[in-house]
Amino acid sequence: MTYNPVPRDNEVRNEVLADSEARAIYEATKLQIELAIQLKSARLKKNMTQEEVASILHTQKPAISRLETCHENVKSFPSLLTLVKFASAIGYELKISLVPLREPAK
Repeated sequence: MTYNPVPRDNEVRNEVLADSEARAIYEATKLQIELAIQLKSARLKKNMTQEEVASILHTQKPAISRLETCHENVKSFPSLLTLVKFASAIGYELKISLVPLREPAK
């Protein structure tokens, strides 16, 4: 799966993201896509199957597949607890940080 975000200087992107609600949905979706890619990559680095992770988490393979798949519906994002459990099952720690927004160039 390749993630190719729209370039920052795209006129349509900038117009859409001028709306604060649209920007929040865009940022949440972007984070979900990036995290899904990282989850799958980390699992593969550990040479684990989705079935193995599902067994550790006492769930089924389709649930793991959904975690590793990019969803467009923000309401279907997994909880932080689920993400922490997944990370732990594959030998990782989930870290979240706040980063100050960059001021627009003048």
